[in-house]
Amino acid sequence: MIRVLVVDDDYHVAHAHALSVARIPGFEVVGEAHTGTEALELVASNEPDLLLLDMYLPDFSGLDLVRQVAASGDRVPDFLLVTAARDIDSVRSAMQLGAFYYLVKPFSFAALREQLEGYRAWSERMDRAPEADQHVVDALYSLRGAPPRRAAAARTLQPTMARVLEIVASAPAPIGAAEVAEILGASRPTAQRYLAGLVKKQLLDLDLTYGSTGRPEHRYLPRRA
Repeated sequence: MIRVLVVDDDYHVAHAHALSVARIPGFEVVGEAHTGTEALELVASNEPDLLLLDMYLPDFSGLDLVRQVAASGDRVPDFLLVTAARDIDSVRSAMQLGAFYYLVKPFSFAALREQLEGYRAWSERMDRAPEADQHVVDALYSLRGAPPRRAAAARTLQPTMARVLEIVASAPAPIGAAEVAEILGASRPTAQRYLAGLVKKQLLDLDLTYGSTGRPEHRYLPRRA
């Protein structure tokens, strides 16, 4: 379960965001903060995984909050900006500090859900990766770089195909049809058919790995951004 702290100076907006987060499977809200000082205290006590963070706070900015947590030596949660700040310097600073994404207010629930689902897939992949070879790095950047398109596309897929996409996205390295079939609880030809369909839809990439026999092995990974 991904633990989320909502930080917004407007009580009503913060509560609305918290209710939205609670609707998305795999997420729980561990607190709401309305000032930077309050957010610092809740980060220390509640140890959230992710901050849903407004730029404008009454005592200091959302980005200053991230800087202060980093300076304290404590673990810095991942953060997703949800803000009315439209100046390019704010966007640049957020990117430099490692923001997962930057949502400009007003935005729809669907837009927030897409980003959170993208973050969840990225986080799961990060947790399962034993080491960062180039395939893993490419997959992590792909998941971080284009979650809206992938999440939106996944919702249009037939359920089994969507599950196959989720299996590949969560794998720590490129994965073959036999492994997908085992996780899916289906036959290898069935898994292969869905994998080929996802490649055709440009949601997966096919990676040809040559084994000890010299024959290519078909393995799959999330589409590179």
